[in-house]
Amino acid sequence: MTLPAPAPDRTALVTGASSGIGAEIARDLARRGHGVTLVARRADRLDALAAELREQGVRAEVLPADLADRAARAELPGRIDALGVTVDILVNNAGLSTVGPVARSDPEAEINMVEVDVVAVVDLCSRFLPGMVERGRGAVLNVASTAAFQPLPGQAGYAAGKAFVLSYTRSLSGELRGTGVTATALCPGPVKTEFSDVAGFTGEDESALPSFMWERADAVARVGVDALDRGRTVAIPGTANRVVAFAASLTPKELLVPMLASRHPGLRRSRS
Repeated sequence: MTLPAPAPDRTALVTGASSGIGAEIARDLARRGHGVTLVARRADRLDALAAELREQGVRAEVLPADLADRAARAELPGRIDALGVTVDILVNNAGLSTVGPVARSDPEAEINMVEVDVVAVVDLCSRFLPGMVERGRGAVLNVASTAAFQPLPGQAGYAAGKAFVLSYTRSLSGELRGTGVTATALCPGPVKTEFSDVAGFTGEDESALPSFMWERADAVARVGVDALDRGRTVAIPGTANRVVAFAASLTPKELLVPMLASRHPGLRRSRS
């Protein structure tokens, strides 16, 4: 087991913890006895989750913050120090996607997505990994996606961002070998959460994916935390998603990309 032992002055920092996979990861860590520090924009939801987790006897702190705001991210270490805890587990879960062709995109929305999905991951790893390495203990869970294994016309920036997160985490894993700190990339397939609604997917869009590919948020969280505890570098929840990711990584892109472009609902709507 590689997860640091829980202690009153240690915490797991979980971003995007107000709903979906992030909230379930926080619940899973709390069940294992870890204190958590919850970060997201919606303070009311974080407060409700923190109250739930405290009933399990763990310390649960709430730090509302917009992960797209560089100044807000820079303030997080000081805010955590003020709580009297050290970050032994970092979960970079906050993320979002835009949908549709880049030629019709909103530049501000695209940059905001990259800021949250990519820049925030690098920023928080750079801020919290030094302390972990110095203490000789720690674990980082970066939430990527099965979209990381292939280009995805219709969600070009999202897939590219998740490919970055996967590659970055694999590199971190190599750098951290022998330090007592580990890095894991969690790569879920489709999960029914608010993520889809915010991205603009409809129920009809979601029905285009086979039901056997869909995973529950709590099951995804459990796979991620189990992989973190075992020191695995990459975790893909669900057999079907592991097969699809492997096949996508091997299929020649000149064949794969046109097929994906023809099927993506965001591109089909743009043509109509």
